[in-house]
Formats: sequence, C-alpha cells, structure tokens
Amino acid sequence: MDYYCYDIKAPDALKEIALAFLSELPFDSFEEAEDGLCAYLRMDQHSDWVESELSGIADRLSLSYERRLIPSRNWNKLWESNFSPIRVGDFCGVRADFHEPMERVEYEIVISPRMAFGTGHHATTYMMIERMAGEDFHALKVLDYGCGTGILAILADKMGAAHIDAVDIEKAAYENTLDNARANDCGHISAFHGTLDAIPGGGYEYILANINRNVILNSLGALYGKLAPGGILLVSGILTVDESLVSGRAAAANLGLTDKARRGEWSCLRFVR
Repeated sequence: MDYYCYDIKAPDALKEIALAFLSELPFDSFEEAEDGLCAYLRMDQHSDWVESELSGIADRLSLSYERRLIPSRNWNKLWESNFSPIRVGDFCGVRADFHEPMERVEYEIVISPRMAFGTGHHATTYMMIERMAGEDFHALKVLDYGCGTGILAILADKMGAAHIDAVDIEKAAYENTLDNARANDCGHISAFHGTLDAIPGGGYEYILANINRNVILNSLGALYGKLAPGGILLVSGILTVDESLVSGRAAAANLGLTDKARRGEWSCLRFVR
C-alpha cells in the first residue's frame, strides 16, 4: 500500500495540540520529528475533504506542511526499527517480541508494533495504564472502546477480568488486537470491528475509552447505556483545555466525575454511573 506522508512543521509547544486535531482525520499513524510531526495517510484514504480539513487545522494553529509520496514498503519492519520498550513504573512493561523480557514489572505485555495506535508511548495510553494500576478488575466485565493494539484489553485480562470486549473502527486495529491477545495468552478477549453498535449487550462494570474528544462526546449517552449501575468509565485522548467540556457533557449524561490525571497537555478522566 502506498502512503502520503505529511511533514508538518510545529514547535514543541504545539505538537500535542496539533496531534489532537490531526487524530480526528483518517491518518494511520504519527511520528514525532525534530521540527514537528509526520502524519501517514493511506492513498486510498486521501480525499479533498482531508486536504480541506488539514488546511483548516494548519491555518488555525499557524502551521505549515508538505505532502510527499511514500511507495509501498515493509511497514512492520519500519515500525520495529523505531519501537522501544515502555515502562509504567513497576506496574506494567510493554515490549515487542524481539526485545528482551522486562524485569521487575508486575505485568508484561508483548505486542506487535504495527500501524495501529496504542503502544504506550503516547501520554494518553500511558495514563490509562497508570490509572488501571489503582483499579480492581478481578471477575469484571470490561469494554475497551477504540482498542487500537488491544493493549488495555490485554492488561485487563492479565489483571483478572472475567470477560473483555474490544472494538475498533479500523480493521487493522481489530486484527492487531486479535493477534496480540493470542500472543499474550489472553483467553477472555472478544474483538469486534466497527463502531460501538457492533458490541452486543451491555452491563459493563468498567469501560476503557482512549479515543479522542469528539468520539467521546458523541458516545457518552451510549456509553452510559452500556455501563452497569455503579460502573466506571475511564476516558483519555482529551486535552486539558477540554476537561470542563467533557465533564459537563458527562454530568448531563448522569456520569459523575470522581478523579482525573494529567500528563503534558493531556487528561485522563474517571467517571461513575
């Protein structure tokens, strides 16, 4: 598959904000560069709408960018060369199968570092893992909404969850979740390709939603309906400047804010039904 790479010039102070806006467009992945970001778009996802939206983001944030074609290549090999292990304290380590096993971590997750989002490198995923350390998943029914690589579903499985449903709108993420669940010997994960509507039933005692602000805002009512009474909703992918907007909408959906964490420009919010 051929890709377009958008070389986006952005100062350090704007990188996280730019990424938040860009993540709402159909880019497969992002890579931090010395002078900004590289955003990768499959050629079959390119459209005038994408160009228009990107131009609007650039104007709003006073950014510049250039587009270049990257012919088909071994993407897995490229990502493997750029992937390094991650530690979240002594609680969780994330590595690829070509790395040495990690010592002195309670849980170790081995993933295949493909184009799917969610390796733990990004602040939002890191915070989700960090927050999960303080929760009890034993015998719970869990939903990983926007599962990416499946890393959060895998961690919930390792922490003793009875059943985990994982869903993502991207087929590559769905397939990656299945592969990574098998690689980690997780027998309690069911993966689905599609939107939240692809998930049958509800009654979840814990929902993990590491996506973006707009998807979370548009899904709060449905997520409330999927939660069991007293169930917990943990969300990230939210800029700190949007905390009040998200918490206000959540309150209107009868979800009470109980805790929050911040890392850089990003927030992680915990709600209870």
